[in-house]
Amino acid sequence: MTDTRDTESSIGGTTPRQRAIEAYESARGSVSDAGRQAVETLTEAPLIALAGGLAAGALIAALLPRTETEDRLVQPRARRVRKSVEAAASAARQTGGQRLGELGLNREKGEQTIRDLLDRVTDAAKASAQAAADAAKTAN
Repeated sequence: MTDTRDTESSIGGTTPRQRAIEAYESARGSVSDAGRQAVETLTEAPLIALAGGLAAGALIAALLPRTETEDRLVQPRARRVRKSVEAAASAARQTGGQRLGELGLNREKGEQTIRDLLDRVTDAAKASAQAAADAAKTAN
């Protein structure tokens, strides 16, 4: 007596067992290809991989709740860093403003310079368009 289970339910000449084996081999090949591609990417662009890992870590850290220990240890340092950054930004803004003032550069002068530049660019574009139109007319 022969086992007819595989042959009775075969579709297109393949049995369910053969289709399962083929699906397994296909999935295994896809996983292998993905792993190989990941290794190639890491080899070619390690900084991108590092940045991706850091971004994933930051996302996970942002999603996890803070603990009391973390608050107790991090908050004083975070306050000091924030104050330092604010002081540095204020000093840079003041010094930069003073230096620009010494050079005679201010907001009004900057706006006027930009307007003048845009007027000249517009004039150049109009002249170019007119020259192109004239050249097209004379070519015909």
